[in-house]
Amino acid sequence: MILIENGLTVNEGETFVGYLLVDGQRILDVGRGEFRGMCGGAFAGERIDATGMLVIPGAIDDHVHFREPGLVHKGDIFHESRAAVAGGVTSFMEMPNTVPSTVSAAELERKYDLAAEHSLTNYSFYLGATSDNIREIARLDPRHVCGVKIFMGSSTGDMLLDDNRALSAVFDQSPVPVAAHCEDEGLVRRAAVAEYRARYGDEAAAELHPLVRSAEACYRSTAQAVELADRYGADLHVLHISTARELGLFEARPLREKRITAEACVHHLWFSDEDYARLGNLIKINPSVKSIYDREALRGGLADGRIDVVATDHAPHTLEEKLRPYWNAPPGAPMVQHSLAAMLSMFPAEMAVEKMCHAPAVRFGLSDRGFLRQGMYADIAIVDPSSPWTVSREDILYKCGWSPLEGVTLSHRVVCTLVNGRIVNRGGVIDENFRGARLEFSR
Repeated sequence: MILIENGLTVNEGETFVGYLLVDGQRILDVGRGEFRGMCGGAFAGERIDATGMLVIPGAIDDHVHFREPGLVHKGDIFHESRAAVAGGVTSFMEMPNTVPSTVSAAELERKYDLAAEHSLTNYSFYLGATSDNIREIARLDPRHVCGVKIFMGSSTGDMLLDDNRALSAVFDQSPVPVAAHCEDEGLVRRAAVAEYRARYGDEAAAELHPLVRSAEACYRSTAQAVELADRYGADLHVLHISTARELGLFEARPLREKRITAEACVHHLWFSDEDYARLGNLIKINPSVKSIYDREALRGGLADGRIDVVATDHAPHTLEEKLRPYWNAPPGAPMVQHSLAAMLSMFPAEMAVEKMCHAPAVRFGLSDRGFLRQGMYADIAIVDPSSPWTVSREDILYKCGWSPLEGVTLSHRVVCTLVNGRIVNRGGVIDENFRGARLEFSR
């Protein structure tokens, strides 16, 4: 058994001094105040004194790209999950744009096998939607697969799906949530890219990215996705909302009452277009980082409930790849090791826990995860709220070895992470022999 005592438990909108008792993989008890011993005798297990620390559920990241198989020179399940547990993330859901793309049941199961062998956290994987795999989608078991990913705008890889008939079929027949990357391909490719390539040629810089991948392109595509979900009664989760205007497409009401939901990513909440001058292609991300006005609107959308979930879109590339000229530099940035600390540096702990721990579990119907409750899996992060630290390359665990947050001082530090009742991160020392479990869904 493990006893975590004297910490500030942050759970379900409340913060209180208390304790958690872990037995095996599960939480045996959550209590307020001082732990007063076991019935029938003194506690004989391991005690963790969390005085002054926040004790929270492990974060659940519903949107990562861990690059395995096929792109392992820039990331893989072992290294990225190791970075995740260092940052208090205990479960992830990974995207299908690997090599080969995850568009069949066979490729999906191959990924689950890879994760069983290599992942230090719990895991699930999306099946990618194409114009000709609707039968694969329709046969998915909702209890064992997190969702279907649709690229309504192209990004890394070649999984664009903008054929109206195929899109309609996916929204009509998917038995699992449809997670959509929304950017209007016509605006991006046939208008913006052609225009700015012609104007700037090889002199183009990352400051152009929010013009090439524009707010209008995001709004048009997101509006189309919402319309399709309404038409077919689909279960839609719109990924990485990046503009103020898109917020008008979503409702501010309790998550459990929603069928159409929105996700924001940490980089869109942290950065703005003013950061391109300093960071250049390091924050070339699709959809693009946009204006301060958009960033502040997204923060407001978190507070009023129009944005339901916060994730990372963790997308590693090598530094060499990112330092290519603008047109050739791939989009994406690694974030999963620093996401929870960054959120706690921006928002009250109760909001960070709601959007990164509770809401992903509710949105995807995760079984027995995302909350500190008796009987739930003991996925727990212990965070020091009074230990500012500066992100440096020496501490980065991503296989790509860099972060757009290098040089940034964060106010909170994750000091311990439990996955399924096992201490996997203690003071930055990672138990690399532990392996997480396949996520199950109550649907």
